[in-house]
Amino acid sequence: MTDTSVDPPRTPRRSPAGAAEAPRPAARRGHRPGTTRPDDGNATAATRPAGTRPTTTARPAEGTTGATRSVPSAPSAAGRSAPGAAGAAGSAGPTGADLHLDLPATGSRRSALMDALREAIRSGRLAPGTRLPPYRALAADLGIARNTAADAYAELVAEGWLTARQGSGTTVAERAEPVPPTRARRSSRPPRPAHDLRQGQPDAAAFPRTAWLAAGRRALTAAPNEAFGPGDPQGRRELREALADYLARARGVRTDPDRIVVCSGFAHALRLLFDGPRAVLPARTAGSLAVEGYGLAFHRGLLAAAGATTRPLPLDEHGARVGGLAEDPEIRTALLTPAHQFPTGGPLHPGRRAAVVDWARGRGGLVLEDDYDGEFRYDRQPVGALQGLDPERVVYLGTASKSLSPALRLGWMVLPDHLVDRVLAAKGEREAWASALDQLTLAEFIDSGGYDRHVRRMRRRYRDRRDRLVGALAEHAPHIEVTGIAAGLHAVLRLAPGTERSVLKAAAYRGLVLDGLADYRHPLLAAEAMPATDGLVVGYATPPDHAYPAALEALCAILPPPL
Repeated sequence: MTDTSVDPPRTPRRSPAGAAEAPRPAARRGHRPGTTRPDDGNATAATRPAGTRPTTTARPAEGTTGATRSVPSAPSAAGRSAPGAAGAAGSAGPTGADLHLDLPATGSRRSALMDALREAIRSGRLAPGTRLPPYRALAADLGIARNTAADAYAELVAEGWLTARQGSGTTVAERAEPVPPTRARRSSRPPRPAHDLRQGQPDAAAFPRTAWLAAGRRALTAAPNEAFGPGDPQGRRELREALADYLARARGVRTDPDRIVVCSGFAHALRLLFDGPRAVLPARTAGSLAVEGYGLAFHRGLLAAAGATTRPLPLDEHGARVGGLAEDPEIRTALLTPAHQFPTGGPLHPGRRAAVVDWARGRGGLVLEDDYDGEFRYDRQPVGALQGLDPERVVYLGTASKSLSPALRLGWMVLPDHLVDRVLAAKGEREAWASALDQLTLAEFIDSGGYDRHVRRMRRRYRDRRDRLVGALAEHAPHIEVTGIAAGLHAVLRLAPGTERSVLKAAAYRGLVLDGLADYRHPLLAAEAMPATDGLVVGYATPPDHAYPAALEALCAILPPPL
């Protein structure tokens, strides 16, 4: 707390008539004629004798009125008004002589003083109408420059915290009541877990910062000026050309840049297709949507919010049983993960791939292909995109979320020719989500080979993570079956019937976060069509390298013993 006491004022000189006379004011350094500062009770034009000219080269003594000048009282005189204050301020309130301002020892004096005064007003310590001490007196009390105190007063007047009138000094602005102090908002996010084995998240520490930064510099240097204007809703041409080449080479996608629309992720793509007044496939006309019996509940919820009715397709070791599509005439669209079924694992059987494309042709429908982790194959050759079988009946959806980072918010839709204009109409005239600068950087990252190098490096790292998971289970829990490990960023651990819930409780007790298989099951999937299975969905990409061994140890500790 800063001590606001000061030495008693010097004894004023006596005029011949015996009246007290204030010390002569010193000239203000740096004061420009015509400029004003918050008034400290100085004389107004109305109180000057007629015919006199105001002085502009020196500041009048504080607290004076007319030709009679009085000595300002020491601010440490608790609650006492300065001589002449009643006449100058009227009913403006008591002089705030002792403000009890607590300024930090370091930092800007002006900012610290302003913050302290704001807080005193917010808390109600300085009530509306309270008169503040002259800035010279306050500066002396706090040991700061006079100009600093004057500038702080002036800024607070401009902000509306204080009011200043010539001849009346500076007072706290009138308010109905003190502003209540703001309380820190409690975060709704749960605390960070001790061990994180959630699926769907890449290793954030592995983001290629140096290579991405270099690509960004090259992209910005080469970017045309128009790249910094309003965004094209279809996406930057540079990125669409880079994606067309990459997807054809790495995923077997048949397309050209004009059939690619950039979006901000898979969920954004679903909203463009199904949600809103400009939806490409509105629920009222698109019929029912077939989805896999196990999938992400978030996507099902998004579709339900858009008014779409989803019908689950049972799964087996060959993927979704697409034969049931022909049995329901209301289904015209199917959402599948043919390269690697999510979350149970495994690709869609070649015969079923051909069958679902034939169904779309005959029904005049569409297949939405979610290629969420198509780059990560470990024990077999990559499975090409379903879109390559019929580009006019398959909408290919991909993102950079798993290969690079979900923070980029970049995805893409490879569309049949007849849907491009409708999707662009749904997006609007300007790009509202995907940053053009990130698009340019990703295009350069792909063209320069940096994306391929990063994917190869991460494929080796994630394969090693998967092998360590399988090895730990073989050593500590050999009775647990592990499936879906040929590709992707997670594995499924099969559990004995009736044990999933108790295992998840044990995991939570140890601070281990992971998902149960039941969370992914479609609520309308009949037990006779596909019996429920207990299991855990374990993401092995999420923990950083140093935390992975402890996470595996915690996982093995919560697994049930053999029956």
